[in-house]
Amino acid sequence: MKKVGIIMGSDSDLPVVKKATDILTALGVPFEVHVYSAHRTPQQVHDFVAAARDNGFGVIIAAAGMAAHLAGVVAAGTTLPVIGIPCKSSVLDGMDALLSTVMMPPGIPVATVAIDGGANAGLLAAEIIALGDETLTAKLNAKREADAAKVLSKDADIASRL
Repeated sequence: MKKVGIIMGSDSDLPVVKKATDILTALGVPFEVHVYSAHRTPQQVHDFVAAARDNGFGVIIAAAGMAAHLAGVVAAGTTLPVIGIPCKSSVLDGMDALLSTVMMPPGIPVATVAIDGGANAGLLAAEIIALGDETLTAKLNAKREADAAKVLSKDADIASRL
């Protein structure tokens, strides 16, 4: 099974990234996490991305706030799928990160999830990896069914109380 590479621009992004790692752990998808900054450690970002395919990665998640150039820098260096997580900051509430992550030029795509959308980033990465893995596909289907059952249980509970 291919691995998911996760890069966060700062360790302050860890609570958001943890949502992705929790999903990947629950589904049995291997991953590796690093703190590399597009601006402060560009060589480490470049080195990781350049070797990612050869090192067994199938998807890279890039989480960053503020100017949030990390996902774009990662995507510029690979043809592996890149998922950007814009992280909320105290200044513009994550809108700066969202716009920096989603507004990529033609030819350098970045799939972008919601601000602080770590769980969906983990799920999307798993879905991409599952394209070649029937066992993982079955786990994703079971998760969807379990999630639906939780909603229907809450519906029944509300209906019985009202």
